[in-house]
Amino acid sequence: MRLLLVGKTKDDWLKKGIDEYLKRLRPLVKLEVLELPDSSLRTAGDTETVKAREAECCLKHIAPDDFFILLDERGETKTSLEFSSFLARLSAEKSVVFLIGGVYGTASSLRERANAVLSLSPMTFTHQMARLILVEQIYRALMIQANRAYHY
Repeated sequence: MRLLLVGKTKDDWLKKGIDEYLKRLRPLVKLEVLELPDSSLRTAGDTETVKAREAECCLKHIAPDDFFILLDERGETKTSLEFSSFLARLSAEKSVVFLIGGVYGTASSLRERANAVLSLSPMTFTHQMARLILVEQIYRALMIQANRAYHY
């Protein structure tokens, strides 16, 4: 399993929360986290160019046989139980790659490549906050699969 994250997590409290869930996940799943560089609006000139540059970088880290899940506020929502079942089916067959885009969202080329587009909530979160929520939900999904008390 791989997490592609555009830009760096800047707030210490978010880093600590993310690190806590990554620590909990280590014994359960091989999880690679890649923080990819974000593109500067100042050098790009406009948000569409920023998104296109970031997408080009992201696509280099997604293999043709990866099951690629794009996190997007307009994606499909799942309950934690549904997400757990979904993840169990996928990870048994393929390498799963999640992507949380940058501050301006993601280019349409990433949506076109995605095997699934998921939303963490009907509400909008910062892309950095979404990182913490995603790693917590992955941990929760694995606890559900293991029938551990974390979820219940």
